[in-house]
Amino acid sequence: MRTLILLALVGLGAQLVDGSLGMAYGVTSTTLLLAIGTNPAAASATVHLAEIGTTLASGASHWRFGNVDWKVVARIGIPGAIGAFAGATFLSSLSTEVAAPVMSLILLALGLYVLLRFTLQGLPTRSNKPLRRRFLTPLGLVAGFMDATGGGGWGPVGTPAILASGRMEPRKVIGSIDTSEFFVAIAASVGFFVGLSGEGIDFTWVLALLIGGVIAAPIAAWLVRLVPPRVLGSLVGGVIVLTNSRTLLNSDWIAATDGVKIAVYIVVWVAWLAAVAWSVRAHRRNKAAEAAQPQQPEADSVSV
Repeated sequence: MRTLILLALVGLGAQLVDGSLGMAYGVTSTTLLLAIGTNPAAASATVHLAEIGTTLASGASHWRFGNVDWKVVARIGIPGAIGAFAGATFLSSLSTEVAAPVMSLILLALGLYVLLRFTLQGLPTRSNKPLRRRFLTPLGLVAGFMDATGGGGWGPVGTPAILASGRMEPRKVIGSIDTSEFFVAIAASVGFFVGLSGEGIDFTWVLALLIGGVIAAPIAAWLVRLVPPRVLGSLVGGVIVLTNSRTLLNSDWIAATDGVKIAVYIVVWVAWLAAVAWSVRAHRRNKAAEAAQPQQPEADSVSV
């Protein structure tokens, strides 16, 4: 019972982050499942099954708050589903001994990306790059494959790439990515059922993650207008880096000594605290600069 309550809280917290940043539900949830010894393919399958419900709830909430561009949802969601199915069947074919460190390595890379991206840059809002189908299709394929094989990656890959285009408001980028992830979650779940035949999937865990995520979805869709994503991104990125560093250090690939583990943990903690402090200062500095400038009328967003 304690485990189910913990999973529900994880689902709630992960969805609050995902709905506010457009990323990190899968990465956060899968990282925790791996940390308690879940089979990598089963962990990703569990998270994606839960995401069918959470992404549906999140998409409906974002749509209600006007955060969704349906053209972008269609153009990136369909190739994303194809990539997710391919990634799920690929991960299912790997042995646990190989899959666990591989997935942790992917999650560590995604965690570092999230940490550095939000600490150093925050959310970009302007760029001269066009947003075309020829850009969204390969992006969807790569992000979908990464999402299934890493247990997360749709948001960390897709959200910053579309934000960099400058063609949509950040809240609409986040809402569209969260909504399109519904197709990715379905395709990945089908791929895992084909590859695993349902073995190793605990459906009570799926339900616990789902309940927490559904409760958080409307709150996150509302918070996306209020919460500073830069600070939240640094916090979440640090959690992912720390947890997956531990998994890799304990794996047969590295088999680090206690002294090495302690040294690595100290470095990660110090870097993480510094990143969060930097993000808080940068956010306050930006807010002060905005307050000092005269108000300008908002430009109309460019439709895709």
